[in-house]
Amino acid sequence: MQIKKTIASLLVSVSCCLTAQAEVLSVAEHGFIIENSITTDASQQEAWRALIDHPDKWWPADHTWWGKAENLSIDEQAGGCFCEISGNNSAEHMRISFVDQYNLLRMTGGLGPLQGMGMHGALDWSFSVSEEGKTQISLKYTVTGINPGGYDTLAPIVDKVQAQQLAGLLNFINAQQDK
Repeated sequence: MQIKKTIASLLVSVSCCLTAQAEVLSVAEHGFIIENSITTDASQQEAWRALIDHPDKWWPADHTWWGKAENLSIDEQAGGCFCEISGNNSAEHMRISFVDQYNLLRMTGGLGPLQGMGMHGALDWSFSVSEEGKTQISLKYTVTGINPGGYDTLAPIVDKVQAQQLAGLLNFINAQQDK
């Protein structure tokens, strides 16, 4: 029953208008792989800095534990934390496990309700330059764990939420470019 409530909650929070390309790459008995990507005119360095330095500007507040994106931070080093601190409350959203600055940031853990469901994954933020000279940012999340309800319904929901988060990053980067 709790899993159905979690899925319903995720569905309600997903935006209907997404600017990221989203795809469920694989669904298996014990996990799934999703990938989303965006393209921006910003340089790899500018896009990277937007991701690392300003999660409060692009991460949706309704996907935080205490409803305030300004409580988020990303510590850009292996062993660092993508964390949320609100007074005496705190949450580790994910742990930083790999940093190839301006190219790849890998985080591990379970985001949002996946954490409480005992699921774990690797979340790769990849930054590359396209043939057109634009920066492509790809977000790939490989999740594993036991979900009694299966992943056929859950994977597309998580994919849409990830697309929403990546679209928020793109909107923030573009707003910075327009200044």
